[in-house]
Amino acid sequence: MERLRRRADFLAAATGIKAPTAGFVLQVRPRGDQAPGRVGFTVARKVGTAVERNRVRRRLKEVVRLAAATGLPSGNDYVLVGRRPALSLPFEQILNDFNRALGRLRVAHR
Repeated sequence: MERLRRRADFLAAATGIKAPTAGFVLQVRPRGDQAPGRVGFTVARKVGTAVERNRVRRRLKEVVRLAAATGLPSGNDYVLVGRRPALSLPFEQILNDFNRALGRLRVAHR
């Protein structure tokens, strides 16, 4: 799985379909090819200090790593925008929210 690194890719994903949850917002943009899915992470400064933002980012990266083992749909760019509640939510809830958000986006994308 590749990472999104360019600002243009993040901005393009922001115009795609969104699935908000308590701990993050999942944004998806179909690319129109069959290359493996790419994932980006962002956490705004208003979430907290650098230590808190990094903790949120690490939790989201682990969620995606575990979900990628089962396979993310190819041909899409995914951006996870971290929210402050991701610091205090149980990890299992964040993982379940991610899987539900993916399911909602698959239905909306059809």
